[in-house]
Amino acid sequence: MTDGITIGQAGPPALRASDADRDLAIELLRAAVGDGRLDPVEFDERLDGALAARTVDALAPLIADLVAVPGGDGALSLPLASAPTEPATELLTINERHGTVRRDGRWTLPYRLALRTAWCDVLLDLTSAVRSAPELVIDLRVRGGTVELVLAPGMVVDANELSVRHSQLAISRDAGDKTPETLQVRLTGRMRHGRLSTRWQAPRR
Repeated sequence: MTDGITIGQAGPPALRASDADRDLAIELLRAAVGDGRLDPVEFDERLDGALAARTVDALAPLIADLVAVPGGDGALSLPLASAPTEPATELLTINERHGTVRRDGRWTLPYRLALRTAWCDVLLDLTSAVRSAPELVIDLRVRGGTVELVLAPGMVVDANELSVRHSQLAISRDAGDKTPETLQVRLTGRMRHGRLSTRWQAPRR
């Protein structure tokens, strides 16, 4: 006892949640809505909790039934969002002429993708890609050929900044199923004498 204050043995302080931890938890919640494990009402409730969480202990119950827990002992360790399978780059540039470009599977999205192609067939499959930010900017300088974007439910497309001439566009803004937005794909630049299309499919497991 010191000056009326009892000094006891306190337990270890709760680990503070980082912005990356909160972002990862929200990403898991959005993915769960996309594949039907959460309904929109549950998503909204858990989203509010994730945004308000200050510790990892507060985040854990929000996603405990959505992720596998190693060891099955009830303890949950959030994987670090800052440690993706490969580092994200600020800019990825794809240059190709008279060929085929294909990006699919688990690849890390850059913050900005510059597509510089002429008379090529391009497939960009984002359904299983690791996302670096809530927005992906695809800047096109495309002449001839085709560009196809394969998107997961929850991804939305904004093509308002894309200039086209003598080209065909088959672009829908979203999957049309009211899935909460998880990633905005913003198309900028220009396309000449080509074709651009979008389609949605669930991520492969």
